[in-house]
Amino acid sequence: MTENKTDFVKLVIEGIQERKGRGITHVDLSGIESAAAQNFIICQGTSTMQVSAIADSVREYLQENAKIKPYNYDGYQNSQWIVIDYGHTFVHVFLPEMRQLYKLEELWSDAVINEIPDLD
Repeated sequence: MTENKTDFVKLVIEGIQERKGRGITHVDLSGIESAAAQNFIICQGTSTMQVSAIADSVREYLQENAKIKPYNYDGYQNSQWIVIDYGHTFVHVFLPEMRQLYKLEELWSDAVINEIPDLD
């Protein structure tokens, strides 16, 4: 991962932590040819309101600190799983039960997976 991408991942994590997102996992997919992106950053909120707030925070944080806007985002309709597409990185914000249902970390078990400690 280049320094620029490292900085990008750091900014996403900071945006998540701004709204007390928990269970942050960075899935480095850069070594997997068939992967849709180079990075997945996965986290969770405790309610649909918090899931929306975390996703908003990531988008605002990247816009304010790096002038980067997402290509697209989806999931605000029910806010159980919001995905934000930055091209090389997908940010997934889940409710805990939806995260458990889809198990993205297990889907990409051959990737390098880094768990980020929760801020308390």
